[in-house]
Amino acid sequence: MTSRERVKTIINHKESDKIPIDLGGMHSSGISGMAYNQLKRHLGINDGSTKIYDLNQQLVVPEQWARVMFQIDTVDLAHSFTEKAEWVDWPLRDGTPAEFPGWIRHEKRGDTWVVLNNEGEVMASMGPNAFYFDQNIYPYFQQQKENFDDLEDALKKISWTGLTDQMTKNFGQPGFYDQVRNAAKKMYEETDYSIILNYSSLFFEPAQWLYRNDEFLMKILIEKDEVVKLFEKLTELHLERLTPLLEAVNGSADVIIMSDDLGMQSAPMISPDLYREMLYPYHKKIFQFVKENSNLKTFLHSCGAIFDILPHLIDAGLDIVNPVQIQATGMDAKKLKQEYGKDIVFWGGGIDTQHSLGQKTMQEVKEEVRRNCEIFMKDGGFVFTAIHNMLPGIPPENIVAMFEEANSIQY
Repeated sequence: MTSRERVKTIINHKESDKIPIDLGGMHSSGISGMAYNQLKRHLGINDGSTKIYDLNQQLVVPEQWARVMFQIDTVDLAHSFTEKAEWVDWPLRDGTPAEFPGWIRHEKRGDTWVVLNNEGEVMASMGPNAFYFDQNIYPYFQQQKENFDDLEDALKKISWTGLTDQMTKNFGQPGFYDQVRNAAKKMYEETDYSIILNYSSLFFEPAQWLYRNDEFLMKILIEKDEVVKLFEKLTELHLERLTPLLEAVNGSADVIIMSDDLGMQSAPMISPDLYREMLYPYHKKIFQFVKENSNLKTFLHSCGAIFDILPHLIDAGLDIVNPVQIQATGMDAKKLKQEYGKDIVFWGGGIDTQHSLGQKTMQEVKEEVRRNCEIFMKDGGFVFTAIHNMLPGIPPENIVAMFEEANSIQY
């Protein structure tokens, strides 16, 4: 089977020749720059470049050697834009070399790196002991909003929506959707990868970035009318963007990835009842719109303990969930597969990145990978990737062992 055939088979809940492998197909299945450079040194790879396409999370565009060695089946459509970007040299926190897109305005102020928007405001900053950039601007913080006519301008001020990749920053620009169509067609015709469209965060995450996490979690309880107005305006914006976007990629891409982190490690961030009241109607509208206007599978990234919210997401029209954080409370792999395996694809859950991948031996890593794969792979519906991005400090030999084991497992 080709990679594209393999992924399509699996996401339609059928068994394939082997488990599909994802690395960097979306913004939570990748590897950070420092971990990537350490992996290259371990493998004796001295050429190529470490291109950081997602500045917030320091995520790398996987090079061809990684795609071949680890038998990767997916590719992020945005990387076709990233390849054409102007790149500038930028040393990572450990001093190893990297590059990041030249369109990002940055400067060093003392020991702190900052990123500026077009107005000269500091969108994000990375202090001397940090590995990542933190958001600096919360456009709606301590505001009572009567309307959200300024929503698009506010979203541009947020680092999580303005510094992710070369593609999403260009929404609405002249010729943008033609560029997407041509890029998707070219990638489809010239590769056999399963093409992944990384779209956007939907409602719960943007609201927290706009107001700040603590303030929004109070608003969703005590100022629901204001939150509804925001969600209605976000829905309007999403549908406006999705209409031409889906038309541009339909027939080329297989999956559209959206995001709304709903879980902490110990519990959902909001109750299932509050989810059903406040978020379900809007998720359903977006998921159903995708289904009615394309052949793409709907994919939601949501970390944490979301077991009790999953049935509502499935009812809303969700096809695929990620990262399947099986170490979170209530997220037992066997129980997830038993309860929801016929209704949803698990894209992740391959190994606990937070603990196991960084702390266990190679043999223990292989055993955990095999154990989780054997649970999730039955009857299809499972794409292997680690539970979230691989961070600095993870032993490179464990990364190699993880992929070797996953690729050795056949149906």
